[in-house]
Amino acid sequence: MFKSLIKSQQRQEAFSGYLFMFPTLLILGVFLVLPILFSIFLATHRVQILGEVSYRFVGLRNLTRSTADPRVGIALRNTLEYVLIVVPVQTILALALALILDLKIRGKSWFRVIFFMPTVTSAAVLTLIFMWIYNSNGLLNNLLEKVGLPTYNWLGDPNVALKSIMIMNIWSTAPFFMVIYLAALQDIPTYLYEAAKLDGANEMDRLWNITLPLLKPVTFFIVVMGIIGTFQLFDQSYIFSGGSGGPNNATLTFVLLIYQYAFKNLDIGYAAALALVLALIIMLVTAIQRRLFKDEKAN
Repeated sequence: MFKSLIKSQQRQEAFSGYLFMFPTLLILGVFLVLPILFSIFLATHRVQILGEVSYRFVGLRNLTRSTADPRVGIALRNTLEYVLIVVPVQTILALALALILDLKIRGKSWFRVIFFMPTVTSAAVLTLIFMWIYNSNGLLNNLLEKVGLPTYNWLGDPNVALKSIMIMNIWSTAPFFMVIYLAALQDIPTYLYEAAKLDGANEMDRLWNITLPLLKPVTFFIVVMGIIGTFQLFDQSYIFSGGSGGPNNATLTFVLLIYQYAFKNLDIGYAAALALVLALIIMLVTAIQRRLFKDEKAN
C-alpha cells in the first residue's frame, strides 16, 4: 500500500515535470528539430519548386556533387581564412580591452559605452559605413596617403577585399566579447591577487598564473561563439559584393554560396546538402576545440 502511494506520487511529479517542459519541447521541436529533419530530407532530394513542387530522391548525390564543385573549394578556403584570422584577433583584442577597462582609470564607464557602440549598430549599416570608408577616395585611403603609406582598392582588389571585411568584423564584434571578459574578470576573487602580490608576483605573473587560467572557460565560450559566427559570415560579404562574392570570388563565403544556390539557382536540394556540410564542419571544429581545452585542463 505504502509503495503504491510512493509510485503514484512519483508518477504525478513526473507528469507535472513533463507538463512544465511541454511548451519548451514544443518550441524546440517546431523551430529546431523539424527544420533539421526537413533539411536532411531536402539534401537527399532533387527539388523542383517552379510550377508544381516536386521531390525526387537522389540519395547522397547532392553531397558527392559538392566534392567536384570548384566554387565549394573557393568558398571553403575563403571561409577558413576568415575564421583563422578573425577568431584569434577578435579574442585577443577583446581580452586586451577588458583588461584595460578593468583597471582603475578615470572615465572607464564612458570608454565601455563607446567601445560597445559598434556592437549595437546594425550590421548592414556598419557595412555601408565601411564601404564609404573603403572607397578609393574614401577616408581610409586619404589617411594612408597623408602619412605616406600606399593606398588600396579595398572593395575591388581580390587580394584585400576579404581583409577589408575581416577588419570591419573584428572592430564590430570584439567589444561584445570584451563585455563578457569584463564580467568574468570582475568575478575573480581579489584575495588571489593580494596573496600573489605578497609572494612577490609582478603584474605579468598575476596575468599568466591567475587571470588567464581562471578565464579559460570564458575563453572557450568566446572562441566557440566566434567560430560559429565567422563560419556563418553572410551579410557583410553579400552587401560588399552585391551578392556575387566578388571581386573574382574573393569574398565568396560558404553561407553566401548556399544562398546563391538556393535563391538564385533555385537548387534547393544541393543548397541544403551544403548547409549540412557546413553544420558538420562547425560541429567537428567545436569538438576538436573542446577536446583541446579538456586535455589542457587535465594536464
